[in-house]
Amino acid sequence: MAVAMDDLLQIMVDEGGSDLHIRVGVPPVVRLHGALVPLDLPVLTPEDTEALMKAITSEGHIQKVRENGGTDFGFAFGEQARFRVSVFKEKGNHGLVLRQIPNKLMTLEQIGLPPTVKDLLFRPRGLILVTGPTGSGKTTTLASMIDVINQERDAHIITIEDPIEYYHPHKKSIVTQREIGVDVPSFAEALMRGLRQDPDVMLVGEMRDLATMEAAITAAETGHLVFATLHTTGAARTVDRIVDAFPTDQQEQIRTQLASSIMAVVSQLLMVKADGKGRVACFEIMITTPSIQALIRDNKTFRITSDIQTGAKYGMVTLDANLMALYERGMISYGDLITKAQDPQAILAKIQAEQGDGRKR
Repeated sequence: MAVAMDDLLQIMVDEGGSDLHIRVGVPPVVRLHGALVPLDLPVLTPEDTEALMKAITSEGHIQKVRENGGTDFGFAFGEQARFRVSVFKEKGNHGLVLRQIPNKLMTLEQIGLPPTVKDLLFRPRGLILVTGPTGSGKTTTLASMIDVINQERDAHIITIEDPIEYYHPHKKSIVTQREIGVDVPSFAEALMRGLRQDPDVMLVGEMRDLATMEAAITAAETGHLVFATLHTTGAARTVDRIVDAFPTDQQEQIRTQLASSIMAVVSQLLMVKADGKGRVACFEIMITTPSIQALIRDNKTFRITSDIQTGAKYGMVTLDANLMALYERGMISYGDLITKAQDPQAILAKIQAEQGDGRKR
């Protein structure tokens, strides 16, 4: 075989790679600071990828690949790191993608979140949504939030994940971590059962269906602090996405429930730094106010962004304002600023106006 899996995992840990791609026809490829870098190793054969897959995959998961064409799981690489693994078949061969999960959790400050977000973690009830595209760091942000609660509150925290990524040892809190397909069949089932397990805080890895959304909203309404993720960008789109998942005749009721239960929406993007060394997170933060509650209830979510723009004193910030601040500090490129902005025209106008002011001076 061309290379041992342990050697590849060690390279990942040493170099700080985020993902390892294993495919037939190319050498192993590592994602470093957002860029895909092929390793200086022989091209992998079908036998190589199968052997690499078998080195880390249990018989039960190999059976799932045979039956379903793919499987996901997490595993520990000694004391050094954990990996989330996706195994799949492509063109009849085995392929793998391994995402490295750092052992050490970042603080909220290191992630770049303001103190107002930390204050939310001490509320007794409500729904906090962390949203963004795949690979934007949602899991890391949620794990850091759970860690703050674990260290500073005496609470029973239940996490429901697919698969479990970060392990949380019991600190001041008791942490129950349940994995879909291992400990419980579905998110909705785990949420409903979890309500009978004396929880204070519940984390739902993903609100991927109607039953899970209903259960999460109910849990938040009945006196629990609930964290969940969605693949949306921006607070307004997040609320719309949840409401639109429900049948038309239930949407008004869901708007009312969401207005009273949503405490905050944190949307995030992860971008390569302008100097290419590492990545930086950009956030939109909505903290619910009576005005925003009214907008959600009255189906006027399109006005939420203007409330966020004027809500700086509550710790709110729009994605575009945060992108602009990162650009002005030289953290991100002009290209990223324009392509990631929600309203690129407004950003362009602002830059031109500032350049005009500079000329006048």
